Amino acid sequence: MTENDFSAAERAALYRAIALRRDVRAEFLPDPVDDDVLERVLGAAHQAPSVGLSQPWRFIVIRKNETRQMVHDAFVRANADAAATYDAQTAEAYRALRLAGILDAPVNICVTSDDDPERGRGLGRQTMPETARYSTVCAIQNLWLAARVEGLGVGWVSILEPASLRAVLAIPERIAIVAYLCLGHVAAFAPVADLERDKWESRVTLAEVIDHERYGGGERLAEAP
Repeated sequence: MTENDFSAAERAALYRAIALRRDVRAEFLPDPVDDDVLERVLGAAHQAPSVGLSQPWRFIVIRKNETRQMVHDAFVRANADAAATYDAQTAEAYRALRLAGILDAPVNICVTSDDDPERGRGLGRQTMPETARYSTVCAIQNLWLAARVEGLGVGWVSILEPASLRAVLAIPERIAIVAYLCLGHVAAFAPVADLERDKWESRVTLAEVIDHERYGGGERLAEAP
């Protein structure tokens, strides 16, 4: 085995971490997250691939109760608006879901992205400028998996109005808000995703999302315009 190879145990550990990653909402413990552990997790995020080596991400670490309370207040408003978009039966099911651990998790992290970073000198973004945000999402996935192997849960809260977060966290208009994450030790990791357990949605099989040669499958090819 060379330095470029992984042992069977190492490969198994990676796939196990991927399979056991969960979006955590209700199982957070109040125990603090050690600074060295948080730095390792953020370091893993910072090693993500990025278009043109632009590294467009920024991580705002939030620990203060007053800051988290302001964000939670914004979540409550956005969540009520979201519930109002459903019919009565679905709205009832929606309100029963636990969708945020903002106050429970001792650490919150807002992940932002610069859509037009100076770093990278534009390489790879002339035709697809959105790849800067895609790079930031790769960093979030790295963070999530690193947190899982450290025994930390992560919950992604998307039910927030960006304008409210900008006001609370002083984020400039030109900077995109990509994710608001709750992070901390947990009582347990659920055996299946919460939304599967609560019968909100079920997973599709891998075969259902693989096509060959063109969208929808088939072999017909067309000349590029």
